[in-house]
Amino acid sequence: MVFPKRLQWLCFFFSVIILAGCAELSLPDERSLLFPGFQRSEVVGFVAGLGTTFAALPDLIAMLKRRSSKGMNPRMAAIMGAFQVLWVWYGLLIVSRPVILWNIIAVATNFISVGAYFHYARRER
Repeated sequence: MVFPKRLQWLCFFFSVIILAGCAELSLPDERSLLFPGFQRSEVVGFVAGLGTTFAALPDLIAMLKRRSSKGMNPRMAAIMGAFQVLWVWYGLLIVSRPVILWNIIAVATNFISVGAYFHYARRER
């Protein structure tokens, strides 16, 4: 049984070496044709951020429609919000507009979810 584990590590090691030598295969980050003020990677970042940022929104909307905290886990939203604050900081460090923008919106969404949970949970008691 030791052999397959060693084989996995060997494949991983060679994959890292091969990928490290493929810098010239990376795509150049050119200006976007649709949005000339942005790099193409920023446009992809904005589109990707749109989906991940609003993933928590259906739970928030459902809770507000039901006017109930049932089915909501505030810890998950609080943990996500706290780590998204770190993503905002990271976005500031690397000067990435998509990372900064979407994570600020996600932080607000998650903390509104936590606030709504505690508001409805207090009313339900």
